[in-house]
Amino acid sequence: MIRCLYRCLLLLPLSALALSAESLDPPCITDGDIAFVCGTTNPEDLYRVPDTPWVIASGRVSDSAGPIYAVDIRNHVATEIFPGGATAPRADTVSYADCPGPNRVFQPHGLTLRRGDEGLHTLYVVGHGAREAIEVFQFQASAELPRLTWVGCIPAPEGTRRINSITALPDGYLGATNFDTSGGELWEWHPDTAWVEVPGSQMNGPNGLVSSTDGDWYYIGGWSERALVRLSRGRNPVQREVIDVGFSVDNVRWGGDGRVIAAGHVTRCPDAQDCQLSAARVAKIDPASFAVEQLIDFSGNDFFELGTVAIDVEDEIWLGGIYGSFGIARFPQ
Repeated sequence: MIRCLYRCLLLLPLSALALSAESLDPPCITDGDIAFVCGTTNPEDLYRVPDTPWVIASGRVSDSAGPIYAVDIRNHVATEIFPGGATAPRADTVSYADCPGPNRVFQPHGLTLRRGDEGLHTLYVVGHGAREAIEVFQFQASAELPRLTWVGCIPAPEGTRRINSITALPDGYLGATNFDTSGGELWEWHPDTAWVEVPGSQMNGPNGLVSSTDGDWYYIGGWSERALVRLSRGRNPVQREVIDVGFSVDNVRWGGDGRVIAAGHVTRCPDAQDCQLSAARVAKIDPASFAVEQLIDFSGNDFFELGTVAIDVEDEIWLGGIYGSFGIARFPQ
């Protein structure tokens, strides 16, 4: 029934999709020790905003539409902050000169944030639909509820299949993955240079993306390689390591302990061999020793069908998902 509900949602007009998630989603549940943040629809990516009680989640109701949520970690309440709740657009035509204008209807995907001063940050959101672009917002981390103001967009590099994940780099640079399982790569953007392909980044299915604080390293979710890939930035020759994790890595995030959190799933068996399918798996990887610690192997349920991202939230791991995932799963750790 839930699978049918999700497929039917994809056929609704945008006016119907504007209905609240609470009125469309199935009832909130628990599953053993696993609790859920409810009121979200397909929270594909999650981002913990530093020094605030907020987690940002990108939702999806169709291939071209979806909301952005702010989740309060104090009470586990999710609130839509885009398009509902957003302030009037204010275009920055200098930084984002190639942007044709505001876009209030798109499917939000990958998230990253550039920290600013006094609670004003820049939130970058991969958007699919009428245009393939990174939508840029001012994020005001108010004590009551965060507010988003659209300020510009960065159209995707010419010829890329599908921008998936993004990371904020030093000095105003932005990194992005082109998720193409037949041959993708990484790109970098800066207002002065536009898009430039990252040398040595070619691989099948680059997915999630984070970078080191100093900007010297990329950590890439190798979806096709079932691995975390570490790639140097600005070095010649390029240095690249592939760390096997045993599942298709979707999104990657930094954990509170300095390790990389890789989240993904096992939806197919390589080389037609038998393997244990899994709706969601999570591992933490030491960026220096490459030691892998497997943490979660979740078979899923009718409320949560495919895991895509994991983050540390206090003493829990929060897991977001897609394709019929109607909440954020909360695992004790």
